[in-house]
Amino acid sequence: MSRMMIFWLLIVSSAIVSAGYLLWGVCIRKRVLKKKGQEVNEKDWETYVLKGIVMLLCPVIGPCYFLATQLLHLLLFRQDVDLEDVVFSKERVETHVHADEERERNMVPLEEAIAVSDKGSLRTLMLNVIRGDIQNSLSSIALALNSKDSETSHYAASVLQDELNNFRVNVQKMCAEIEQEDENQTDYELFLITYMNSVLEQKIFLEMEQENFVHILAKAGESLYGKDKQKLTSEYYEWICLRLLDIRDFAEMEKWCGRAFEQYPKALSAYTCRLKLYFTTGRREKFFQVLEQLKQSKIVIDKETLELIRIFS
Repeated sequence: MSRMMIFWLLIVSSAIVSAGYLLWGVCIRKRVLKKKGQEVNEKDWETYVLKGIVMLLCPVIGPCYFLATQLLHLLLFRQDVDLEDVVFSKERVETHVHADEERERNMVPLEEAIAVSDKGSLRTLMLNVIRGDIQNSLSSIALALNSKDSETSHYAASVLQDELNNFRVNVQKMCAEIEQEDENQTDYELFLITYMNSVLEQKIFLEMEQENFVHILAKAGESLYGKDKQKLTSEYYEWICLRLLDIRDFAEMEKWCGRAFEQYPKALSAYTCRLKLYFTTGRREKFFQVLEQLKQSKIVIDKETLELIRIFS
């Protein structure tokens, strides 16, 4: 057999392999996934087309390379997930709140200053925090209650008490205004949800009072949902869901998670809230079902969610 015949034989073989690969990726695999009830991802089709072109342009080497990588994947990585080692326990989860840069400029120095013995510096830092946005620094001020400097701890207690009392009074007033609103008015609900969440997410109140305020927050959301749910943004849904998660009211949270997904199916928070709910309650099947939906979607995910997908995939 001449070299020319061998050359054309390789070209034809590569063309047949490439065509077969494209036929499997674009047509046959689509039917298989539909039978399994899984969604077809357009990005997978693009991958098959690109690989097919590479195999066509690089006879022998291209098909051999992709065959070798696929075999390695099947041998080393394609293993069933052992769910026995996955413990869905709240005790093993450490929640980190993303830093608010404006708030941390005042908050971090105060946290560090509590541990030092320079009372003058501590008092100065405390005053700087008080001069700023007190409402968003309540958790930081609360740390100063444990200060060894009696003057600082007394000042922190006084400021904290005043702010929390103001919060209680303001919430009561706005709830009264909501009851007097017309069916088309939603201004107080919108303001109350934002106002209450900024304080409740800092978890300053005792457990019983925190739970009571979270239910008031959810009630304001319910009022807004009944009047004009279009004004409930995905961020509002996320706030309500997370505050309900804080007090472990899972039934109410699941209701809001369903509403969020129904109204904002392309919002990342509509998935992450459900993932947090099912993880906390230990509902593994639901957790992996939502995780698979998120993986198949075109939603741009953040670093935290991406890491979650990598862990459980």
